[in-house]
Amino acid sequence: MRSGLGKISRRHLFLGAGALGAARLGLSQSKGGPVRAYAGTFSAAPGRQGDGSHGQGIFLFTWDPATGKLTQRSIIEASLGPSWMALDATGTHMYVANTRGGPGRGRGSVAAYAVDRSNGNLTLLNSVGAEGSPTHLSIHPSGKFVLVANYGGGTAEVFPILPAGGLGPATDIKHSEGKAGSIHPASGPPGNFSISGHEGPHIHGIIADPSGRFVFANDLGLDRMYIWKFDAETGKLSPGDTPAVDFPSGDGPRHLVFHPNGKWLYSVQEESSTVAAFDFDASTGKPALKQTLSTLPKGFAGTNFPSEIVISPDSRFIYVANRLHDSVAGYSIHPDGTLTFLDAIWTRGDYPRSITVEPTGNYLYSLNERSDDITTFRINRRTGELTFTGEYTPVGSPAVLVFMS
Repeated sequence: MRSGLGKISRRHLFLGAGALGAARLGLSQSKGGPVRAYAGTFSAAPGRQGDGSHGQGIFLFTWDPATGKLTQRSIIEASLGPSWMALDATGTHMYVANTRGGPGRGRGSVAAYAVDRSNGNLTLLNSVGAEGSPTHLSIHPSGKFVLVANYGGGTAEVFPILPAGGLGPATDIKHSEGKAGSIHPASGPPGNFSISGHEGPHIHGIIADPSGRFVFANDLGLDRMYIWKFDAETGKLSPGDTPAVDFPSGDGPRHLVFHPNGKWLYSVQEESSTVAAFDFDASTGKPALKQTLSTLPKGFAGTNFPSEIVISPDSRFIYVANRLHDSVAGYSIHPDGTLTFLDAIWTRGDYPRSITVEPTGNYLYSLNERSDDITTFRINRRTGELTFTGEYTPVGSPAVLVFMS
């Protein structure tokens, strides 16, 4: 047993079934053919191979539904740091956030790929420069726009998807402005030195609500959630009736997820190691905070950086990946949308950048950035129990995993 991880068994880990909905993954269950998966990685810049990034591009796998095993087929060359990806609803186009590749020093890029459904190969359609260094993107529910969060530069961008699947020039760019939060989070565990990102604005996550009428973006540096109205015809953002929600100083809001019913919104805070639950008014776009919980077991002290928050396909559970604690926190969702902490379980890897679940919801994957592997767990669909399959898939600096059929 690893020390300091609470109730963690080397054989079984308690979790609910699933972690990502089909809207996030842009996938459906396979009908006969092999299911494929893509892993994006952190790739070192030319001449910077010593920076700790071991990624080689985008890894293409086939997936065995009987065992959960990922078998590498090829590596698509992508040296610009493909650290986040999303497939469209048809599974014919992939959109990739690159930490590098745009015009100007420190700028990133967003790339569009065509997917060859016969073999899973990707063909680059085009790449557009981002107004900063993107770390997260999502596809608007209309399927017509890609929403991009630029951590470096503190901007949110909207790119139109062209008829052939490529990306056009940005239809809107929003610059985050304001006073940065406290270096030390006001909340969080004792002895917490999770102090990154509070020298200026850093937009870290961006999603639309299920209806597509509103767009939400978390600024880690300003401890703020922005709410914009979205015009699905022009791709323009305008301030919502409640234009922003502020978190406690130093909390560092990172990623967000909506419950499929469109009534509840959940946000994870990277510096304070908390999850915030909001009621959401779909008519006005206003979120109302109703609960804040820790992502760590009772009694934990020290530093931790949560990375990802996901909701199970059956809408019963929320999960958060903890880095340094190297665990996944599980929560049950009550009929009113509030959460109860279940446990924090070991990922069997180092520094989980994200977590995901394959299409059937039978297997969960942890992308362990510093141990250069993806670990596989079988989910008991009745009890939510998770059992390590023994599979470590070698991938240098894995960042994100998405499935297609």
